[in-house]
Formats: sequence, C-alpha cells, structure tokens
Amino acid sequence: MSEPESLRCSSARNRGGVQRVEGKLRASVEKGDYYEAHQMYRTLFFRYMSQAKHAEARELMYNGALLFFSYNQQNSAADLSMLVLEVLEKSETKVEDEILENLAKLFSMMDQNSPERVAFVSRALKWSTGGSGKLGHPKLHQLLAVTLWKEQNYSESRYHFLHSSDGEGCAQMLVEYSASRGFRSEVDMFVAQAVLQFLCLKNKNSASVVFSTYTEKHPSIEKGPPFVQPLLNFIWFLLLAVDGGKLTVFTVLCEQYQPSLKRDPMYNEYLDRIGQLFFGVPPKQSPSYGGLLGNLLNSLMGSGEEDDGAEEAQEDSSPIELD
Repeated sequence: MSEPESLRCSSARNRGGVQRVEGKLRASVEKGDYYEAHQMYRTLFFRYMSQAKHAEARELMYNGALLFFSYNQQNSAADLSMLVLEVLEKSETKVEDEILENLAKLFSMMDQNSPERVAFVSRALKWSTGGSGKLGHPKLHQLLAVTLWKEQNYSESRYHFLHSSDGEGCAQMLVEYSASRGFRSEVDMFVAQAVLQFLCLKNKNSASVVFSTYTEKHPSIEKGPPFVQPLLNFIWFLLLAVDGGKLTVFTVLCEQYQPSLKRDPMYNEYLDRIGQLFFGVPPKQSPSYGGLLGNLLNSLMGSGEEDDGAEEAQEDSSPIELD
C-alpha cells in the first residue's frame, strides 16, 4: 500500500472512530445524562490531545458543543467551545474561513449575557491573529458583527464592523440602528462617526463604502451630494480631500465646518489623528508623560504602513477610543 493510500485509510479509520464515539455521547445527552456526557467529552479531549489527534479533538468538541447548545446546556456547551479554542492554540492551526465560521456559530449560540461569551470572543480574536497583539482577523470581526446585529446589539456590532472590511454591512446596520434607536436630527452623526473612525484605522475603502451606502439607503436622507445636512457635506469633502492629500484643503475644510464639528467633541480628536495619517500633520505635543509617550509610539508605529492597510493600522497606539 502506498503512503497516500495508507494516510487515507488511517484518516477514514479515525473518522469512523470519532463517529462511533459521538453516537454513544449523543445517546447519553438524549437520555439527559448531561454531566456524565460532559465529563466523557473532556476525557476524550485530553486523550486525543495527548495522541496529537488535533483535528479529531476539534471536531469532537465542536459537535459536542452544538449538541449541548441544542439541549440548552449552556455551561457544558461553553466549556467545550473553549476546548475548541484550546486545540486551535496548541496545534497552531492556520486560520481558515471554515474555522472562523465555526467559531462565529458557537458565539451566536452562547447566552448573550454570559461571562463565558466575553471570554470566548476575546480568546478567539487573539487566536485569529496568531497572538500578535493585533485586534483580530477582519473576517471573524465581520461574522461577529453580523451576529450582534441580528441580536440588535448595535453598539457592539458597530465595534466589530469597524475592525472588519465590510463597509456595506456596517452601513446597513447603521441605517437600522439610526432608524430604531436614534433621533431624526442625528441621522448624519451615525455615519459621520463611523467614517471618521474607519479613517483613524487607515481604512479608506470602508470609510467611502459606509458613507455612500448609508446616504443612499437611509430613508431620512435626501439624495446627494450635496446634502441638506452640512455634516454630511463635510464628510463627503473630507473623503475627497483624503484622496488628494493636500493639507491646505484639509485645514480650510475643518475651519469652515467647525459649527457642525462642534456637535460632538470627539470629532476634532478624530480629525487630529486623520491629519497625522493622511496629511502629514505632526502629533500634538502634550505636557503629560502619557501624551509624549503616546506621540512617540505613534511616530514609531504609525508610519510606513500604507501597504499593510487597515489591519496594520490597528496596531497604532492611538489614544482615541473607537467603541
């Protein structure tokens, strides 16, 4: 028997073994023997891990978690979900779309208010970027954002959309967020904040897409540009200025629209950062140690990253909160 044939036979045997074990465990769960089944899953997990059967361990824990979720056994399901992450971490598994989708599915089935859900998503995002200190894989952020959007947790959804590359999805969520939770007078502020924050993350493409999609689809915004709302005109001009990169245009634009920019004290903070990233404005000097340290880190980490796009920009030590 050739080596490839041997590997296929071995894989088939392993798969058959996993299926037989899963059948017994499912029977225990269906009988209501949740504790016994949970402990057996854990025993098998450590056995597979000791034998370096990482793929089998991950598959067994994932399917076990789904099974426990289907019987509303949240604690057992959450525990097996964490073991899925443990396999990924210890086996140094490479990021694949299917794995990210599986993690997002586990997240979607967890109790929305459970502390385990917070721990799970934090650990999953860390794994998705190899523990490098970045803020997580854009695809995983996008999947999490969609789940939270369905749960009408718009604030958390917006955070994850910001760290994805899905400007269109973000805009559609913001339209719903504005229509259901915002005042009519604030329709322009919902998208302005998102555009400015995307630009602070050096994600020009998503900033443009979220603006064009939001202004096109929002029922309370008349077709533009130009727009009735001055703040929307400012954002439109800003996106054009970012493409041009001329500091004088940026400076005049910010001066002319100060009445609109004063509606939110954070706007000028965001624009200071955007000025540094796109128009060569030097960081503001601050008398405090923290400010000097922040400026130093920005000067070290905030340059020479254009080719790496939004993901690399997420490592910048900006003092601006994007929540």
